[in-house]
Amino acid sequence: MLESIAAALLITTAKLLTGVQARWRGCAPIAEPQRLYFANHTSHLDFILLWAALPPRLRKRTRPVAAADYWTRSALRRYLIHSVFRGVLVDRERKAASNPLQPLLDALDAGDSLIFFPEGTRNLADELLPFKSGVFHLAQDRPRVELVPVWLSNSQRVMPKGALLPVPLLCSVTFGVPTALLQNEAKSEFLGRLRLQLIDLGQSA
Repeated sequence: MLESIAAALLITTAKLLTGVQARWRGCAPIAEPQRLYFANHTSHLDFILLWAALPPRLRKRTRPVAAADYWTRSALRRYLIHSVFRGVLVDRERKAASNPLQPLLDALDAGDSLIFFPEGTRNLADELLPFKSGVFHLAQDRPRVELVPVWLSNSQRVMPKGALLPVPLLCSVTFGVPTALLQNEAKSEFLGRLRLQLIDLGQSA
């Protein structure tokens, strides 16, 4: 009950601050098929905006992928990521010997969709960083999952690095055309194609 109230407050706050608009240009907001939403990443606000932009029925089955080293630093962050957002944490420091993508695979196998940032870290530059290989391995291991590009506009201006309080600005979340790993497509070709698809979506958003 408390988690539902906290989620509603966060969603309402995000919408009031940003007036976030969901633009479903390349696909419809439907529960099936299962999806991996891959997006540009410029702010800690990003996954909250994308999560808030989803209809409630999709939000319930969509989990953000987040960095364990950031979200486990305090009791509040741990509560939010585990109990409110139901996030899937990734060990970026590779302290464990196990497959770092296993938590994501487990979430997909449980029927959840994911919010994923293939650059691997926040990008403060104007141009997208090269994509990390994680999205390739996920597409290879779970080919039934649709890959949906998502462009987040203005989130870095709402919550710039080092800011303590967000700045009210209009933001948009644009959903593009789903894709998948092509037969015999090499990793470098796949990652380059997804990156260009996301760039093209951003230019038209």
